[in-house]
Amino acid sequence: MSLEKIKTALSTVKYPGFSRDIVSFGIVRNVEFENGTAKVSVAVTTSDAAIPPAIRDAIEEKLKALPEVSDVDVSVVVTANKKASTQQASAPTEGIPGVKHVIAVASGKGGVGKSTFAVNLACAFAELLRPEGKHAGIMDCDIYGPSVPLMLGLSGRPYVEGDSLLPMEGHGLKVMSMGFLVDEDTPVVWRGPMVMKTIQQFSQNVKWGDVEVLVVDLPPGTGDAHLSLVQTIPLSGAVLVTTPQIAATTVARRGARMLEKTNVSILGVAENMSYLEGPDGSRVNIFGEGGGEQTAKDLKAPLLGQIPLDQAIREGGDQGKPIVLGQPDGKTAEVFKSIAQNILTRLSN
Repeated sequence: MSLEKIKTALSTVKYPGFSRDIVSFGIVRNVEFENGTAKVSVAVTTSDAAIPPAIRDAIEEKLKALPEVSDVDVSVVVTANKKASTQQASAPTEGIPGVKHVIAVASGKGGVGKSTFAVNLACAFAELLRPEGKHAGIMDCDIYGPSVPLMLGLSGRPYVEGDSLLPMEGHGLKVMSMGFLVDEDTPVVWRGPMVMKTIQQFSQNVKWGDVEVLVVDLPPGTGDAHLSLVQTIPLSGAVLVTTPQIAATTVARRGARMLEKTNVSILGVAENMSYLEGPDGSRVNIFGEGGGEQTAKDLKAPLLGQIPLDQAIREGGDQGKPIVLGQPDGKTAEVFKSIAQNILTRLSN
């Protein structure tokens, strides 16, 4: 019996008091099946003693209904929610108000151009959605090294409306970043809980308005920011950015496995700095070749596109005008637009 069949059954189990299921909420931590026994581990944050047994009973009921399952072993790990008051059960949010799709852009390591990719992807979404009267945005969750404001040519402080922040706007994008909230030369020296709180505020205390696609630029690695995001926001999926060389692809796969363990689907792999194109059209594979394709194959995900090593990408980022907007008819811009259209098609399906 496949684990996917078990996960499909689990996706019909609703979190008590909510309309969403426990899989999309990301509280299912592990699923195993051996010798007729289905083993499921679940992590729940709640102060309501009735929630864990309710989830356990619902899981057992659904899985025992499967012909191949003879026994069910459910483990529910509970973390007390000390701040619970009027609402006893604590579960991941239903989503960001007004935002339809949230796409995380991740990489296993730094230096692969993830933020540059995220900015240009968001701009590509904005360009494709504009004729339909729809909007795109970008949330810069790279708390320690926010670079999105620079790449979009934005500065200043966001306005406060009531208890919420209004996102900055530029190039048709709605933007929120730690870069707007701290001085340029001020380092962010925070421990995990403060990072988690900031991400929660960016999702729940920012008036994003009507946004069709919100791109989230994650920091490199697999730390607090990543866990906070998947626990706070139901993601539509993630895009993994890598460069061709083995040093990048190996770590990228590790980052993808972390996302998969938290039930975030991989929409595809983007190979950045894929090649350098000469004046005569010839290609030089400075960082090797085939890494992105192999990573996509290993993850059973599509290779969304190969972005060349283009000086204009760097210049656009430094000047605050991403290449998708600065050279909209160029080959590189077309690659970003193709990737964005591919993702929009996958989301619509």
